[in-house]
Amino acid sequence: MKKTEQGMRDSHRPLPPREESGITDVRLTTLGNGIRVVSDARPHLASASVGVWVDAGARNESAAENGISHMLEHMLFKGTARRSARAIAEEIENVGGHMNAYTSRDHTSFYAKVLKEHVPLAVDILADILQHSLLDPEEIAREREVIIQEIGQAQDTPDDIVFDHLQAAAFPDQPLGRPILGTEDRVASFTRDDLAAYVATHYRAPALVVAGSGNIDHEALVALTAESFTDLPHDPGPAFEPARYQGGEHRDRRETEQLHLTLGFPSVSFEDPDHYAVQVLSTILGGGMSSRLFQEIRETRGLAYSIYAFSAAHADTGLLGIYAGSSDEVAGELARLIAEEVKKLCDGVAGPELERARTQLKAGLLMSLESTSSRIEQLARQVLVFGRVIDIEELVARVDAVDSEAVARAARRMLVEGPPSLATVGPTGSLPDYDGLVALFR
Repeated sequence: MKKTEQGMRDSHRPLPPREESGITDVRLTTLGNGIRVVSDARPHLASASVGVWVDAGARNESAAENGISHMLEHMLFKGTARRSARAIAEEIENVGGHMNAYTSRDHTSFYAKVLKEHVPLAVDILADILQHSLLDPEEIAREREVIIQEIGQAQDTPDDIVFDHLQAAAFPDQPLGRPILGTEDRVASFTRDDLAAYVATHYRAPALVVAGSGNIDHEALVALTAESFTDLPHDPGPAFEPARYQGGEHRDRRETEQLHLTLGFPSVSFEDPDHYAVQVLSTILGGGMSSRLFQEIRETRGLAYSIYAFSAAHADTGLLGIYAGSSDEVAGELARLIAEEVKKLCDGVAGPELERARTQLKAGLLMSLESTSSRIEQLARQVLVFGRVIDIEELVARVDAVDSEAVARAARRMLVEGPPSLATVGPTGSLPDYDGLVALFR
């Protein structure tokens, strides 16, 4: 569920900012209106990344709104009361910066990277588009066609759309199972009133995190945020619908050269004690060329060109998945071998393999600190999910604490807490039916 700071639920009266983190070089301040400002100072750099994360994404949409978060992400760049769409692009590029955005199931993000002296401009543009976008009906009509083309492109890309099918199979008839882009019919129906209503409901001060990393001064960023973000409601918006993993299958039968196969299993939330065990499990199973799936299925047997595992965690649930690109002729054998490798993890793992996976995860965490763009995403997501910044030493310690039994426990949980989910794009004649697939993992 969404987290809100105490003291900001019932009043629009401004409160003094309060400092909330004592981590070296990382500071977190909550403004009186509820916006949280987090920064990681890197004074030796010439540039800085700054962004705004909104605690609203595809899973905050009703069925009738599916795709509206993504459409709004597009529309906020199409002009404000102060700037045309062209002016937004030119102002940031005139100073050598760049700006972008993305929509996920949990959040919507708008961010920029600029030289240190242009941070005020970046914050001003971000505040302008998030608060004062015109949502012009003519621009909506034009951008609607662009997004419908984007949906068509996704539908024509099997190794892209198969993941939407997996979400739908794992979480049917609920927000977490719907596509981020929406459907052509839904997108075609959105009006200016629909977009404005969604903004009014979800784009509220307590739902925003402003994050900065690089050559940036925290107090200056707090002041810029307080001066720029003045036109947002101060009370929290509605909570999202809790997810219910169910499992099932979606087979998109096409005459393609390759079968794109995904399997999903119920997994854990960010705050579950087994969260880091699942990350280690995913790495051991299919996190690189030394992983079990890659070595057994690609290197030893040559049954797939691409195979890997991934883990997606949310505030209330998670999904551990496996992707394989193979051929229909070997799909049945492929499914059987994947099941064997998954079940083996229920017995735990040997020391060297465990240590390699933990080292891979820690290296990824530490390397992400070297990119200011990656760092602001890490900071913002931690604040949105946990309400605080997690020190890197704490993250490393949590990974190091994962032992063989924790991996085995996580594997057993994913096999017993729900049936697997299957999604495929391509010919599937040699795959067992759904009941036969479920039997492979028992």
